[in-house]
Amino acid sequence: MKKFLVENLDCATCAIKIENELRRTAGVESATLDFSTQLLHIQARNYEKIEEIVRSIEPSVELKNISASSGESRDMGKPFQARVELIRLLGFGLLFAVVLFLDYAGVVNVSEFAFGTIAVGVYLVSGYSVISAAIKTVLRKDFFDENVLMFIATMGAIAIGAYSEAIAVMVFYKTGEFFQNLSVYRSRRSIRALLAQKPAYANLKTDSGITKISPESARVGDIILVKPGEKIPLDGHVISGASMIDPSVLTGESVPKTIGTGDAVMAGEINMTGAVSIEVSRLYSESSIVKMLELVENASARKSPTENFITVFARYYTPAMVALAAAMAFLPPILMPGQTFEQWIYRALILLVISCPCALVISIPLGYFGGIGRASRSGILIKGSNYLDALARVKTVVFDKTGTLTEGVFHVKDVVANNGYTPNRVLTLAAMAQQHSNHPIARSIIEAYRKTGERVEPVSPDGHREISGMGVEIAFNNRTILVGNDRLMHQENIEHEACNIEGTIAHVAENGVYAGYILIGDKIKPQSAEAISSLRRNGVKQVIMLTGDNQCAAATIARRLDLDGFHASLLPEDKVRVFEKIQSENISGGKIAFVGDGINDAPVIARSDVGVAMGALGSDAAIETADVVLMTDSPAKMAEAVSIGRQTRVIVWQNIVLALSVKAIVILLGAFGLATMWAAVFADVGTTLLAVLNATRLLVKKEDKTVPENEETTGTHQYSTDTAGL
Repeated sequence: MKKFLVENLDCATCAIKIENELRRTAGVESATLDFSTQLLHIQARNYEKIEEIVRSIEPSVELKNISASSGESRDMGKPFQARVELIRLLGFGLLFAVVLFLDYAGVVNVSEFAFGTIAVGVYLVSGYSVISAAIKTVLRKDFFDENVLMFIATMGAIAIGAYSEAIAVMVFYKTGEFFQNLSVYRSRRSIRALLAQKPAYANLKTDSGITKISPESARVGDIILVKPGEKIPLDGHVISGASMIDPSVLTGESVPKTIGTGDAVMAGEINMTGAVSIEVSRLYSESSIVKMLELVENASARKSPTENFITVFARYYTPAMVALAAAMAFLPPILMPGQTFEQWIYRALILLVISCPCALVISIPLGYFGGIGRASRSGILIKGSNYLDALARVKTVVFDKTGTLTEGVFHVKDVVANNGYTPNRVLTLAAMAQQHSNHPIARSIIEAYRKTGERVEPVSPDGHREISGMGVEIAFNNRTILVGNDRLMHQENIEHEACNIEGTIAHVAENGVYAGYILIGDKIKPQSAEAISSLRRNGVKQVIMLTGDNQCAAATIARRLDLDGFHASLLPEDKVRVFEKIQSENISGGKIAFVGDGINDAPVIARSDVGVAMGALGSDAAIETADVVLMTDSPAKMAEAVSIGRQTRVIVWQNIVLALSVKAIVILLGAFGLATMWAAVFADVGTTLLAVLNATRLLVKKEDKTVPENEETTGTHQYSTDTAGL
């Protein structure tokens, strides 16, 4: 797939026409053109004629291939010349005022011919760009462009002597177009600011000193110097120095973070206080900031059902309105005695003016991209407006426990011995067995043993075996040590103590003899309770937890967080089966989201309606798998994502209702002779402007407000302790 910037794209309906024409072109597998970002995503067997096809549809546009380098700057087209356009509009307005004075003041007597000549001259001057565009469009055999409709409507008005109204349509249309383009440009500028977060340079340390290079040219293993106030240009880890960094570009959180030797840092973070030397760990094209920006850019390629509907709607709406206008112009005078052609042609012209679908085709894509941009500035990456729509309809959220609702930072709370073993011996055996494991529980056991002042007896990794979802086994010197959960003890037929206490239990056995257990604690994240409350306020009916932890520990977490249910003692493969059971029952209706901490939960993430990877900063696997990526490990981000999805849907539907209702009202008033062309152009241009301004509200980051639903979202929650036959 290739990506192009379509410069000079100032017409939303033109974007739809280009997209539709490309999709009909032989050899083009897919094409999506987003008016908000001016980005064309296209998959084709041959790209040589793409620009030629696009230019044949809209000659003024230019294509710029931005697929070649992920580090290339993404400009959103040429600047909008607001001052020049405003001066031009003021000139048109002055000329229009002269025509109005001559037409209505009655002070200066001019002949009808002279007035008509002056009026037509003003019409041609003020409407030149519209007339020129309309003629070019007709020559391309396209008769349903907004410029063509305005041209036909105003020429019809001139033909029946409504000179002032013809000029009014042009002047007010150009005025509305000015404010519309200004709003869209400012929105694009906000988007451009988001996409311009890439670091501009890197200070490479060499034998001869410091050399300033582009981040794209740095290699893995290079040493770079980052001074206070500079952006960190590449992913890596600190090898000398200490500082505070601002991670808000990536995470949306402005709370500074302390870094020192050995700490990982990400491209895009801002170094605040001290100079640090960093060893580059990934190429710039693979860095976190580039992947984040690519996700934001590519989000426009995945359109929501609402956007696809509007694309189809616009294709049939304008021709239908033109046909209706033609019928209105000629049928009533023919079929109804006493009706004149002049009267009904005027009413038909009103219908033509109001028939442009601009309010919908501009504001709806802009609204969705505003939601995606707003989310990305909060450290929430949504891969398409279809997923934004799905988030708005989420009714069930299923969380993984460890590292998602809890901190995943384990510590040994107690050691209980059995069968003549001492607590110290139990801890020693567990440390020996876990020394080759990277599991968080293993690390907590090793750390607890080191605090005793003893060294772990080194054992060859040849005898080490990870038992998925249950624990570890290590064999050496005719000894076999098992450390794991209750399921592992049952599998090995080892009689052990049942532990109905809060916390994670690691049982220890030596040569088939039960030695005791280690009680390991894990804290609930401070944001978890409020995140779940916020989800409920945003219409989520059911919150469920899946965990491989034991029944007692899971029940404690579920009770403290007021969850609707949980499933405990799950192996990784069990999570998929249990999640599919939740999907098949789906008692809450709506979409089901799964929130996990990355690659370990990939199978469940892939099966959910909305797969969410939490704490995925720097995790390629999580970014690839999930539909929504939360760059921090805060569950509150999930609640914020749902809130943004619902706000986006509300604004999009506000625009749809606004545009269609205003158009319907003016059409009815015009049909009964109660509306003028003035009212029609005000309604068309004004509605478009209001819709665009409404859509751009999403680009402003503010405190999220929940969007309640009519249904009751609180009540007594029934705990499910079903372990699905485990």
